[in-house]
Amino acid sequence: MGRMAGKAEFQVNWRPFQLNAAAPKEGVEKMEMYKEKFGEARVKQMLPTMTKVFADEGLQYSMGGLTGNTLNSHRLIAAAQKEGKADAVVEELMRNYFCEEKFINDRAVLLRAAEKAGMSDAAKIIDDEQAYLKEVKEELRTYAAGVRGVPYFIVNGKVGLSGAQDPSTFEELFNELLSK
Repeated sequence: MGRMAGKAEFQVNWRPFQLNAAAPKEGVEKMEMYKEKFGEARVKQMLPTMTKVFADEGLQYSMGGLTGNTLNSHRLIAAAQKEGKADAVVEELMRNYFCEEKFINDRAVLLRAAEKAGMSDAAKIIDDEQAYLKEVKEELRTYAAGVRGVPYFIVNGKVGLSGAQDPSTFEELFNELLSK
């Protein structure tokens, strides 16, 4: 989107999606889960691509750390949307998960992300398992149909892109949409 500054306006809406709603709250090793899901050969193929996509953005990608149930992250993001702080919360959680090997279901990680974004009452939201649960579950039912991987991007309500994408892919898509 940064490459399109001055050419287009964007509105980002973060929608919840759980790759594995039955994933344990305490987490499992990311690398082991990837190998189980995709197979060792596919994981070896994915790593250079992911590393390059992140490096092109000045970030260092890591497959280390824990993965697990993301419902608490989604509840926090839903609350952040109400405060207009979802972009900052999501950016912090993604950096924590993909670059810093932090577990994004950990209360302290969630609180730090909310604090960095300037959210109010984050501890109450995180500690109340019912807070924003209804909203998140409703959105999961509405938006998750047909989605098999994350991230998943819906552009102009029509075009869907799944998985990590090179920024040039988006630039080409945005330019194509602007030319219509």
